[in-house]
Amino acid sequence: MNPDTPVAGQATQAAVAGNTSAAVSTQIREFLAFKLGAEEYGIDILRVQEIRSYEEPTRIANAPPFIKGVVNLRGVIVPIIDMRVKFNLESVNYDSVTVVIVLNIGARVVGMVVDAVSDVITLTPEQLRPVPAFNSAIQSEHLLAIGAVEGRMLILVDIEKLMTSAEMGLVEQALH
Repeated sequence: MNPDTPVAGQATQAAVAGNTSAAVSTQIREFLAFKLGAEEYGIDILRVQEIRSYEEPTRIANAPPFIKGVVNLRGVIVPIIDMRVKFNLESVNYDSVTVVIVLNIGARVVGMVVDAVSDVITLTPEQLRPVPAFNSAIQSEHLLAIGAVEGRMLILVDIEKLMTSAEMGLVEQALH
């Protein structure tokens, strides 16, 4: 990879920081919007492999509470993370709109359970706002920005950083 080429997230962070270079200003990105409780989140659409209906995974002994278990996805064993548990939200009953977003993170495939998926949102750097400093269930380094579009606010999660964090222990750090 060319060292001058921005990796996922750097262009967005530069745009949020106010960088107006031509390379950054042309960075239009698409995010998959999903719901957890009353909040709407977004992840880079390029990390999404597929969206599946929720099916009860096979439990794994001594796994952290946010890991629901594993499923066999066409011969690949995929760990399933419940994002409500991970983000310390109130528990919810799984229903017909509960889905699993299957992600490609590094060399691994990981599934995350969310309440619902709404749509794909295209955001320009001008629609991104810095994440305010506050205590939350999501560490600030796992957040890219707040996206504002058509009266909606999306909390944009750096899903690669979140899934490769030491506390998750699921995916080795991706080599850049």
